[in-house]
Amino acid sequence: MYPSLRALIFDVDGTLADTERHGHLPASNEAMRQLGLDLQWSFEEFIRLSHLPGTAFRLAYSLGQGGMPTMEIERYVEAFKPLKQRLYIEKYLPRLSLRPGVERLIVEALARGVRLAVVSTSHEAQIHALLKNLLGACYGNFNPILGKESGRKTDNDGFLHKRCLELMQLSPPETIMIEDSEEGLKAALEAGIPTAVFYNDYTFGKPFRDARLVAPGLEHFNLVQLAAVFGMRI
Repeated sequence: MYPSLRALIFDVDGTLADTERHGHLPASNEAMRQLGLDLQWSFEEFIRLSHLPGTAFRLAYSLGQGGMPTMEIERYVEAFKPLKQRLYIEKYLPRLSLRPGVERLIVEALARGVRLAVVSTSHEAQIHALLKNLLGACYGNFNPILGKESGRKTDNDGFLHKRCLELMQLSPPETIMIEDSEEGLKAALEAGIPTAVFYNDYTFGKPFRDARLVAPGLEHFNLVQLAAVFGMRI
């Protein structure tokens, strides 16, 4: 018998919206300018640094490559983190749009009684701000919302995904993870969660091995079609 789809679990950055190119990158560059740093990242450089977990780590790496002493790097990084987050939330996030098909899928899930959750590497303040700005009417239906403060998403035992399942009192076969990245896919699979990857120009070209579905966007899938790919019923 086919299992019932009980919940969709969403990644945020790059999955709900193209936050990397249009949010985190310009916020980072503006924060670096305000700090007086002679450093600006192109989108191509930002992609090359994507193996580092977050813009603060990327800044530390870039400054270290330029020969800056460690103590000076630490001072800049500590000043950078709150400034970049404020710029992202207050200036750049309100300019973002949802990726095509995202809102339609979420509205359909709610209409059919399918629950919604978030597991992300992003700071939880950023997640809440994005959901409020771009999905205001649906925002209150996301529970739980687990971000950086709740644990490391990309731990190779799938800790944060397992925590999400525990809080929802669901088993992996009752859920689908919606992702855009190789690292997120691997973490979800460690928790046994079947995963669909909808890549973007930030994550394009990765192998995405063992993903049940790999596609450039959600706009060609409704909830019934998505569930059918995973052998689930609504």
